[in-house]
Amino acid sequence: MSTMTKSETASPAALAVRSTGAHLLPTYARAEFAFERGEGAWLFAEDGRKFLDFGGGVAVNVLGHSHPHLVEALVNQAQKLWHTSNLYRISGGERLADRLCELTFADRVFFTNSGAEALECAIKMARKYHAVNSQPNRYRIITFEGAFHGRTLATIAAGGQAKYLEGFGPKVDGFDQVPFGDHAALEAAIGPDTAGILIEPVQGEGGVRSLPAQCLRGLRELCDKHGLLLLLDEVQTGVGRSGKLFAHEWAGVTPDIMAIAKGIGGGFPMGACLGTENAAKGMTAGTHGSTYGGNPLAMAVGNAVLDVVAQPEFLEQVRRTARDLNQRLAQLMDQHPDIIEEIRGSGLLLGIKCKVPNTEFVAAGREAGILTVGAGDNVVRLLPPLNIGENEIREAYDRLERACVALERKAKA
Repeated sequence: MSTMTKSETASPAALAVRSTGAHLLPTYARAEFAFERGEGAWLFAEDGRKFLDFGGGVAVNVLGHSHPHLVEALVNQAQKLWHTSNLYRISGGERLADRLCELTFADRVFFTNSGAEALECAIKMARKYHAVNSQPNRYRIITFEGAFHGRTLATIAAGGQAKYLEGFGPKVDGFDQVPFGDHAALEAAIGPDTAGILIEPVQGEGGVRSLPAQCLRGLRELCDKHGLLLLLDEVQTGVGRSGKLFAHEWAGVTPDIMAIAKGIGGGFPMGACLGTENAAKGMTAGTHGSTYGGNPLAMAVGNAVLDVVAQPEFLEQVRRTARDLNQRLAQLMDQHPDIIEEIRGSGLLLGIKCKVPNTEFVAAGREAGILTVGAGDNVVRLLPPLNIGENEIREAYDRLERACVALERKAKA
């Protein structure tokens, strides 16, 4: 029997076919081009084209591409130590946890590799809290229609969207979903087995639907009344995206548990679950773990991101930039009422509600040289770097204008 590998027996032509991505699991409908480098808000494709990146790797690249402070932090750490595991102390992680707790409501932090993992930790923390309080029956969590919390079996159950649940067997038990904004349905869903309420301050995937500040305050009051934990998914809204370090700050309330990711790594894969001392008291040695979570590379980048984004003057600039971009988008909507129905969102998490299929808007944007991201409710998301300037806003307007004109011409053809 031959022991040769496929690569040893394949022809050069066959290997060339593989380089096109033929062996990747086809779970993404990828655009037919790839990028070789990025600089600030710009991406440069292998075929020579230049794109303004208003997708941000889906809200990840909060400081754009190749930010010098992040590059320096990663390179310096890479020359010293990549990985040890959580069997040992990791100084960079301890420092980042201290800083996150100083900046937020939290007393405890668990580092992960992604937002979905951060949500898994949040769900387990909420359940464990009630278990150690002699109420193990309280494991159910109320979530909201249109939510997106990740792609694990538990988080697709929490999100409740049929398109993500189909074909993966029985839905993980423990989640009760109610309509977004229906307070009566929410109160009716609370029962003796309810552990907490999980919500995004702004639904990103769900169509950039913002939760009004008074509603978030109402959720806090409802949780306090019934002995529930308030869990926030700030994976997309956190780390300056809303103009505050975290979006719930606009409402003047604090959660018990919060999941973050995306922006905290600035492009490096990392996330975190933050909790109060009380909420996290059940998470003792051996109850949860991660081999890679909190590794030295991720911690170096996370600390570098906070060096920039946590500065008050930086967040004030984000708010000014968001107002400028909103004004530009309102002008765009006025000029193209047959294409754009509404502008929505918070800070630099903005949505264009379309009157044409949002897939067509995204494609027209690509042709005009601007990258955006589709969302539910026929919305296109704009998720630019938080440090964009007037030139990028002006360029974005021009390119979105060209996309709208192209769509109008297509409709008349």
